[in-house]
Amino acid sequence: MPLAVCATPIGNLDDVTLRVLAELGQADVVLAEDTRHTRLLLERHGLEARLLSFHEHNEEERIAAIVPRLEAGERIALVSDAGLPGLSDPGLRLVRAARDAGLEVTVFPGASAVTTALVTSGLGDGRFLFVGFLPRRARALAALWEALRWWDGAVVAFESPRRLPATLHSLAAAEPERRVAVCRELSKRFEEVVVGSATELAERFTEPPKGEVTLVLGPGAGPPAERGADEAVEAVRELVAAGTPRRAAADVVARLTGEPRNALYRRSL
Repeated sequence: MPLAVCATPIGNLDDVTLRVLAELGQADVVLAEDTRHTRLLLERHGLEARLLSFHEHNEEERIAAIVPRLEAGERIALVSDAGLPGLSDPGLRLVRAARDAGLEVTVFPGASAVTTALVTSGLGDGRFLFVGFLPRRARALAALWEALRWWDGAVVAFESPRRLPATLHSLAAAEPERRVAVCRELSKRFEEVVVGSATELAERFTEPPKGEVTLVLGPGAGPPAERGADEAVEAVRELVAAGTPRRAAADVVARLTGEPRNALYRRSL
């Protein structure tokens, strides 16, 4: 049987597809980031399933046990606490292990905080860049803002509510007029979407809010004509100095500027 990667609601427990419910109900075992959280979803829809924890602290151990069970024909589903496993949640390593073993992987799509925030913010223009969770270190965050200044599409990122005030202050210092949306508690009872300039939002969110936060940055100005490979290389060096792995830094700047990734990597050494 293929590994079933199932999207779960990002907030409202009714935002789950019929296919996901059917798969969870038929699975021999459901791998869950937090079994207590997944049990609430199953109970809400009248389902029973055998749950097994699968998170960042036991991922390697679980993979070693799960792949042989998939090879033996067991029906195994993978879920995270919210959204699709393998993006910013555990699961990607299991998918790779299953593929490497010659096993099939089937994805059951569903709710996404990324696309939900992008649409509700009104800041998208048909293209966007998802950067996952933002860097924690101030220097790395400032370097990321500088790199994103070149990207003329929207940017979606996850952020801890505890770090949100400092993040917005950092963005306002780099690009005070950049349009940004703070999307909080998406699909939940107290959903809030606030759109404004980076300066306006930094002044509004001076204290950490409650709940999950997704940030959307509006399109940047794009690289001026006079900026070229030299500035791109320097951006890679700044990201590396701030703690970003060199290959990841070269990949991000290459996508933002159109410069060849391998050339950026070599020249930044």
